[in-house]
Amino acid sequence: MDLTTVRWLASPEGHAALHDLPEYSESDAVGQASRLRASGLSPEQVAALLTQKRLRARAQGKFGEFAEGMLFTADGLEQASRLEVAATHAGRYASASLATVHDLGCGIGSDAMAMSALGVTVHGVDADPLTAALADVNLRPWPDSRARTGVAEDFEPPLDPLHSRTGVWLDPARRTPGVTDHSGRTRRVFRLDEISPSWDFVVSVARDVPATGAKLSPSLPHDIPPLGTEAQWTSWQGTVLECTVWWGPLVKEAGRSARVLRKGAPPVEVDQRTCEDDPAAAGTLTDIGAWLYEADRAVNRAGLIGTVTGTVSGMELEAGLGYVTSDLAVDLGHARRFEVLEAMPFSVKSLRAWLRERGITGLTVKKRGIRLDEDQLRRQLKIGRDAGSGESATIVLTRVAGTQVVLVVRPIDPASD
Repeated sequence: MDLTTVRWLASPEGHAALHDLPEYSESDAVGQASRLRASGLSPEQVAALLTQKRLRARAQGKFGEFAEGMLFTADGLEQASRLEVAATHAGRYASASLATVHDLGCGIGSDAMAMSALGVTVHGVDADPLTAALADVNLRPWPDSRARTGVAEDFEPPLDPLHSRTGVWLDPARRTPGVTDHSGRTRRVFRLDEISPSWDFVVSVARDVPATGAKLSPSLPHDIPPLGTEAQWTSWQGTVLECTVWWGPLVKEAGRSARVLRKGAPPVEVDQRTCEDDPAAAGTLTDIGAWLYEADRAVNRAGLIGTVTGTVSGMELEAGLGYVTSDLAVDLGHARRFEVLEAMPFSVKSLRAWLRERGITGLTVKKRGIRLDEDQLRRQLKIGRDAGSGESATIVLTRVAGTQVVLVVRPIDPASD
């Protein structure tokens, strides 16, 4: 797709053609293409229409009904903040009563759209002309917000950002342009010195414009964010998506925080204020209590396991794994609770015997701190994923004081992994 095709898609003719096109079907793609060509459309227009219908269907999971009014590229869709996360970002700027936000590296415009929907005027730039053009189309419902081609490094901060109520949002590229992996997706970069614009540039912008936020990798080390900032790790359905660093009036509580997002549940935030320092760790299997808590991975990445141990008067099974044991039953929005039915040293032979004695033929396997091939383990246990005619069980493979253990548990809350 090129800029000419984007302009056509955004035109009344292109918009109508895309709206009238049936849902994308792989089995009927050739037939759809033939019918579109017969109607007088060019090969480029036909390819663009089919691609957009396919990407819109995929985007439903990220953007819901808003996907029907957006244009995408495959990489742009993958890298865009999902609706729930973009709303989190936008809420910070709106709550700080900012009038204007410069989105430096706007991508296809998901964050800019969320901010615009809350009444903030967004000036977006993206180094890729095609991506910038798509973002500008996606921002059409908010005429004051626009996107254009440009590089973040050309940003000139206002002389008085506080008086002008101006903020900056940066989403540095964490992929290598032109380099793809085995699936054809642009290769990710994980080192802070490989992002673009650079971390030094991000920090310099924050010095000039106090209301600055930057979306970074969830693997960001705890000692990187400057003093006075807030580093927040965010998860969706148990998967950690990002660490965002906030400066100035966008900070809720300086230090580390975690935001847990799950479908159908209100957001949950925890920070260092409620975090127990140096939580105790279990020494042996005899320390395992009646309940096991699995901290959300954002909480674990943020180093806030103490928000779980302190609340339930518990102990970590082993530092860094995110599992807490306790004899107290407490419902937590940032940790799943399991009833512990059995705790034993991990041995394939003994576990197989335990399962056979109880007629268990279906197994859910959870693991942290142990590397093993789950399919191979199932073959060794002679057990599948479906219960069939027998009972099902959930096991947790992990470590206690360096020793591999297996816990047989019963999930209490319905949250999915």
